[in-house]
Amino acid sequence: MNATHHRLLVHEGAFAAVGPSGDITGARGTVPEGLFADDARHLSRWQLTIDGTTPLVLAPATAGPRARSALIPGGRGAEPPAHTVFREQRLERGTLVEEIRLVANRAPAGTVVLAMTVDADFADQFELRSDHRWYDKPHAVRSRRALPDGIELGYRRQEWHSRTVITSQPPPEAVEETGSGARRLVWRLRPAPGEAAVVTLRVTPLPHGADDAAPAPAAPGPQHTEPAADPAAAPVPGRGSWPELDALCRQGATDLTALGTVATGPSGEALRVPAAGVPWLAALLGRNALFTSLFTLDHRPADALDTLLALAAAQATADEPERVAQPGKIVHEMRRGELAHFGQVPYARYYGALDTTPLFLVLLGAHAEATGDDSAARRLEPAARAAVRWMFEHGGLDTHGYLVYHPDEGGRANQSWKDSPGAICHADGTPARGRLSAAAAQGYAYDALRRTAALARRVWADPGYGTKLDQAADALRERFQRDFWMPEHDLPAPAVDGDGARVESLSSDAGHVLWSGLLGEDHARRTADRLLRPDFFSGWGVRTLAAGQDAYHPLSQHRGAVWAHDTAVLALGLARYGLADGARRVAEAVVATAEASGGRLPEVVAGYGRQGRSAPVPHPHACGPRAWTAATPFALLRAVAPGAGRATAVGAAYRPDTATAAQPADQPPEVSSSASAVTVAQS
Repeated sequence: MNATHHRLLVHEGAFAAVGPSGDITGARGTVPEGLFADDARHLSRWQLTIDGTTPLVLAPATAGPRARSALIPGGRGAEPPAHTVFREQRLERGTLVEEIRLVANRAPAGTVVLAMTVDADFADQFELRSDHRWYDKPHAVRSRRALPDGIELGYRRQEWHSRTVITSQPPPEAVEETGSGARRLVWRLRPAPGEAAVVTLRVTPLPHGADDAAPAPAAPGPQHTEPAADPAAAPVPGRGSWPELDALCRQGATDLTALGTVATGPSGEALRVPAAGVPWLAALLGRNALFTSLFTLDHRPADALDTLLALAAAQATADEPERVAQPGKIVHEMRRGELAHFGQVPYARYYGALDTTPLFLVLLGAHAEATGDDSAARRLEPAARAAVRWMFEHGGLDTHGYLVYHPDEGGRANQSWKDSPGAICHADGTPARGRLSAAAAQGYAYDALRRTAALARRVWADPGYGTKLDQAADALRERFQRDFWMPEHDLPAPAVDGDGARVESLSSDAGHVLWSGLLGEDHARRTADRLLRPDFFSGWGVRTLAAGQDAYHPLSQHRGAVWAHDTAVLALGLARYGLADGARRVAEAVVATAEASGGRLPEVVAGYGRQGRSAPVPHPHACGPRAWTAATPFALLRAVAPGAGRATAVGAAYRPDTATAAQPADQPPEVSSSASAVTVAQS
């Protein structure tokens, strides 16, 4: 988050963005102010006054799980203030809790009128975005109902009903109208000199479908076996040889716990999965949850299991063109907001992603290998087979030889992780048009086929099915190296269009192809060398598009900026092929980015080079915390672990001892079905 004047509080899928004083004004911007739950703003005003005036900020709200600020009354000139107000705000199980301490600095202290102006506009997040879209909301009604200890703010539209309950201890002496629809809670306080009067407020969002004002108990889903202890206090995973990376893992674990959100499994069981990130993506996004779970699988296997179950429960079963859904496809995005509920945006269940389905299969196989527990693979065999059928029958492997997609005019223009319009482009910046086969997705498909083949033999007792999938993987590998390879650039193209023409830009998607093991030894080493040259490697990480092309722009998210998770994928790909020095160099760049950014890893930074700069240039639209960014240090830990070598990747492990003597030098060896892709091989 680059709007540094805001402070973000995040817990269990809810988040609050407050200003330096702890106030919420409802302002729009890169980070919209408010308290949000299930895509709705449940608090749009939260403004404190002292004796009718706006206080002055003595100490702005701190960053961290608790936002603490100090205020003094305004309009007093040079006279020392009679009172100081200390505010502390935190989220507990989705409820905003604020403690206000009014301290009397001298005698006589007198009586102070403390007031909090409150309101909730219940705006859907899609209404607050920078494109200023407008959505019709017929027959919507807002309500305010006084409570003995506060107020309930309500919103109703047909069957949709959301509420925000605000309570106080001690109760307010008055609840006043303001003339604007907001309400003012008022207390008259008289602390003794040197002592404090304390007011504690609780703001509980009750999204549509919530039963009552009591927040649900903070319990993990039944699939979780992890202790509920604070992850920041737990031992750091790893060997302790890189303290800065260990510290990033601790921060990442804390952020991932905060981002956990509720989901439902195939049997209706309660699950907890990583929400993609705040402020705009506090929801289950398939791709993001899958990357996050793959990165952290060594240390947080329960997240991976819950993610698999939640995505299997939402797997498409029918053709729904408006959702870009076909039978067997894994969901891209699930929203619970008002606009999604009424179909005004397509994201209640949206399937516009080419890569979530193969990544689901990769995670399923990786989870079984990493944990030694085949129960999930057995339970989800029907979902896995349906996903494989989708890749062949609907995804395009049978018809076109590759996974393919068409831009969705009502949703995502592109269906790989670089999903913005124009992200898949030629070197001159011209967007690729029509049917596209994205390179990264072909790598995931290859890995998915290999992993599912291994499950078929070892878990499902169906070796014939495994053989068919391995044969399909072999054919895909051969086609890819023929059709995507750009010999003049020592790099695979980011995509091939419907006419078979390469999209000849230089893109970091090549790192994802390394990660999947799709390239043979020679092609892989040439790709690795190319991605580490200065036009790609900024010193802070890998640029999404190499500098020097007409399409490049250092502040374009997908045409030149540097993403933490994208760089981690490159590190894993380098380690996969035994390029330990390159993997270490890439990891050092990411750690340096975090250290130069105040100790927290940014999701994305501008593509400007590191030379001559003590810190990366922030990106104006970075999201944070973001799940796959929080997971990135765990991926780096795996990539640089001693003895990692070729056995380390989030993809089927590549080991030299599995190669056959007759294998051509430029073809990757067969992959052992027992090789672990996510567990670091011990030296």
